[in-house]
Amino acid sequence: MLNSSIMPKKLVIATRESPLALWQAEHVKARLMELHPGLEVELLGMTTQGDQILDSPLSRIGGKGLFVKELETAMAEGRADLAVHSIKDVPMDLPPGFELAAIAQRDDPRDAFVSRNYASLSALPSGARVGTSSLRRQVQLRAMYPTLDVDTLRGNVNTRLRKLEEGQYDAILLAAAGLKRLGLDAHIRAILSPEESLPAVGQGALGIEIREGRPELAALLAPLNDPATAACVRAERAMSRMLHGGCQAPIGGYAEIHEGRIHLRAFVADLEGIRFYKSEAQGDPSDPEAVGHAAARELIAQGADTLLAELIHRMQ
Repeated sequence: MLNSSIMPKKLVIATRESPLALWQAEHVKARLMELHPGLEVELLGMTTQGDQILDSPLSRIGGKGLFVKELETAMAEGRADLAVHSIKDVPMDLPPGFELAAIAQRDDPRDAFVSRNYASLSALPSGARVGTSSLRRQVQLRAMYPTLDVDTLRGNVNTRLRKLEEGQYDAILLAAAGLKRLGLDAHIRAILSPEESLPAVGQGALGIEIREGRPELAALLAPLNDPATAACVRAERAMSRMLHGGCQAPIGGYAEIHEGRIHLRAFVADLEGIRFYKSEAQGDPSDPEAVGHAAARELIAQGADTLLAELIHRMQ
């Protein structure tokens, strides 16, 4: 039971101003107001460096931290109390003084195939141009369909759909959860199974970040945490963190709970999709980091650490 005398009366959520980010922040706002009647919640919309620089791959301009730095600054300065993120956009190591207070129940973690003229990846002709912002998606595409022309596609969801409609691409790949949240799932021609395209670490899950040392705020947010999702995401992030993974490297990681145990699948590949290392691990949901570390150690034993060092050197 929350102590009403120390419970915040008003919260400010820092959020990016893209349609998807605003949807996610509004979703958390509505849940908080439903859980805590009388609580006032406002949004503080912000434009991040990642939203401003759209002519370069994320791997070359600083990685996913570009989507969260300004939001963390707003919290550090007291202009905001929390930030809502797509977990897949959150760096593996948060800056000192910040924590993930809650990880909400995961939506569809899979990738979606979107095209005007083709029903599936296998229907694309040789030389067809496929766009995606993700190195992870790009290398899996190149490995499975080496005759496709795979290219980088930046911008928010609506921008990417517009470029497809203009004929700049024959098909694009997007996160299914984002399309569904925005009511754009009619654009989905096919959902890619994890066997076709292993999801990104944390894909489909929302995370709520706060400053450390605010137990009253952490308690208020606790009902938004989904233990099963949190365990799976923690396993995925532990794997990626041990590999020092980021936007510079094509890494996939997806965990599920089956019969009371976490099952984690992971991969690391080179940019061409030629060297492709895969691993699996399972364990108790009470220690998800151990599962992530086991998957990472198996990848390292195959040579993933050497491959990742080479990739980072190429990006510099």
